[in-house]
Amino acid sequence: MSTTLGALLKELQPEWEIALFEKLDQAGQESSDPWNNAGTGHTAYCELNYTPRGSDGAVSTAKAVGIAEQFHVSRQLWSHWVNNGTLGSPRTFINALPHISFVWGEKNSQYLRDRYEAMKAQPLFSHIQHSEDHEEIGSWAPLLTEGRDPQQQVAASKFDDGTDVDFGSLSRQLSSHLDASGVELHFGHEVTGLSRGTDGRWQVKVKDRSAGRKFSASARFVFVGAGGGALGLLQAAGIDEIKGFGGFPVSGQFLRVTDSAVAEKHHAKVYGLASVGAPPMSVPHLDTRFVEGRRSLMFGPYAGFSTNFLKSGSFLDLPLSVRPHNLLPMMQVGKDNTDLVTYLVKEVLKSSKKKVEELHRFYPQADGDQWELITAGQRVQVMKKNEDGKGVLQFGTELVAAGDGSIAGLLGASPGASTAPSIMLRLLERCFPAQVEGWKTKLEEMVPSYGRLLTDEPQLLSEIAASTNKTLQLDA
Repeated sequence: MSTTLGALLKELQPEWEIALFEKLDQAGQESSDPWNNAGTGHTAYCELNYTPRGSDGAVSTAKAVGIAEQFHVSRQLWSHWVNNGTLGSPRTFINALPHISFVWGEKNSQYLRDRYEAMKAQPLFSHIQHSEDHEEIGSWAPLLTEGRDPQQQVAASKFDDGTDVDFGSLSRQLSSHLDASGVELHFGHEVTGLSRGTDGRWQVKVKDRSAGRKFSASARFVFVGAGGGALGLLQAAGIDEIKGFGGFPVSGQFLRVTDSAVAEKHHAKVYGLASVGAPPMSVPHLDTRFVEGRRSLMFGPYAGFSTNFLKSGSFLDLPLSVRPHNLLPMMQVGKDNTDLVTYLVKEVLKSSKKKVEELHRFYPQADGDQWELITAGQRVQVMKKNEDGKGVLQFGTELVAAGDGSIAGLLGASPGASTAPSIMLRLLERCFPAQVEGWKTKLEEMVPSYGRLLTDEPQLLSEIAASTNKTLQLDA
């Protein structure tokens, strides 16, 4: 998020002075790191939680359409940056990879069938494929059907134009570009506080972790792109807009295969249905990954609980985030989400054997000895007041900005990084209203569909999809 915003601003206003402060030694080592992030280019192709069945029995595609629109914006901006040299070879951060939804059982198969019918009616998803045939599904992803009971009812939907994204690589390439463009990069520098000066500028309190030196930087505008650490910094800033917000941390683990021969047999991201009470980030998936030019296969995530808001954070993160203004909403969320608490307790207590049994549901012939357990990133789900003033647990991302637009930050998790360009464009509109009109021509050059909806313009959708496929080398 931060490097995306920095690159946007540097291109729109090259004379502006920009500085980036990062606690760790380089960009993209927390939530954006490829082993802390599922790497799914979230086009809402395979994530079933984006297409819920409503109380009327119909499958809603509204959220999926919104996310797909945003990912097409990402593809356009990345294509622009590849063309102008901001980013390097597309293969260093994005690769073509089919996205598959896979379920079993009569009820789940019916749901996927209804979802297929609802999605193919939308221009963004009209190219969806669907099958309930073991042999055809096996041709899409052999590991799903090898060794599976041929009498078990299964169903799968597939999009061939899905992607795997290394957001760590993307972040580091953007930070290198910022460095070359004159942006001050301060790695190993922790922001410890934010306060408003009498002159209206923000005082950013910083600690140089290697030298132990403390100092303040002054800025007219501040973006807090600190992942799980954003909540505490926005609270420290004291803006009214953060009142009522809380955070619920969820950690995760993945199984990663160590046998390259197994990894080579699977070429897809396969998402299933989440367990009852599970947060969306815990939807099980069997994923091909491309990290630093190497192909891998991972399965998970297995959810856990830690009071840390970041992997590099403190066990005190959660208790220190509690304020009088968010205590009641957080308590209401706890009362109304006992199924989530129960799920997390079961996940924490799950043995290695149980983890492998979960893998077998997707990959029946998996050899548990060929898989290693790795720790993934921390996610902090948003807790906030709804329109009725009641505390609710919100899944997704939340842009929080001060009324005067002088400071903004991002809370939440998935789809997160996949939609960074759209979210940062929205931030520009909210925080720089006086400049946006003057930026419009440049923004339309960077993102040809800027201000338009592709779902309403199928011809434009076709042209942009073909163009970004070519530039990002996704049609090879």
